[in-house]
Amino acid sequence: MPQKIIQYLMISIGCLLAACSLNLFFVPHHLLSYGISGLAIIFYYLFSWPIGIQMLIMNIPLFFLGYRLIGKSYVLSTIYGAILLSVAIDATRFLSYTPIIDDPIISAITGGIVSGLGSGIMFRANGSAGGLDIVVSIIKKYYSFNVGLVGFGINLLIMLFAACFFGLKLAVLTLIAMFIGAQLTDKVVEGLNNKKSIYIISYNSERIIESIIREVGRGATILSGVGAYTRQNKQVIFVVVNLTQITQIKQLVHDADPDAFMIVSDATEVLGKGFTLPNLIKP
Repeated sequence: MPQKIIQYLMISIGCLLAACSLNLFFVPHHLLSYGISGLAIIFYYLFSWPIGIQMLIMNIPLFFLGYRLIGKSYVLSTIYGAILLSVAIDATRFLSYTPIIDDPIISAITGGIVSGLGSGIMFRANGSAGGLDIVVSIIKKYYSFNVGLVGFGINLLIMLFAACFFGLKLAVLTLIAMFIGAQLTDKVVEGLNNKKSIYIISYNSERIIESIIREVGRGATILSGVGAYTRQNKQVIFVVVNLTQITQIKQLVHDADPDAFMIVSDATEVLGKGFTLPNLIKP
């Protein structure tokens, strides 16, 4: 039960951030959004129809499709986010009457950041606000199309439609906001605790391992390897460290074996003892 409460709380926070972003930064400058919210905003600009009510109406046939083609459990978990986002957008409509940023470019960037943060929090809790997410889930289940490409194609059509009515500048600013939002969403979903993974190949591996354990305070894993040219057996050291420990590791390896071969790469999210606990929110 506590996990469900945390999940729905995170979805609620994500929906509220997305709604505030739309009304604070997008609507005052006639910017758009992605998916069905983008279509709803276009009709809002043309006919003054409430954005939230439009989104809810547009989601109804998508709920039906999702129920038939994906499953009951998926749709039920999506309905909460979709209804809450629709209600939150119309409830915070008053924010659009007094824009806090005058420059449309800065507003697009800020809106992308806030909406991306909201979407990331929602997705990290295994939540969804329906709309384009349902379409993408159906395509992912039944077809071999590239999901990201399909989503981008649909959003691009919406932007072209908007450019015909409101001009190219608005569409370009919206694409900037969408790009920033997508990047931040990915960062939140993947985790903000980026670490570095290191592979070290050396004939003096024992000394390197001792130094890492004693001076850095990190454990290491020993992998067995064979040199492709020499055909000699060798040990490969694998270790994950914080960003601030990279320089110390490099110095230790150089002191132990100046000829050691070392690969340093990003580890987006590291879970386990000594780092972070796994995400306990279950779908």
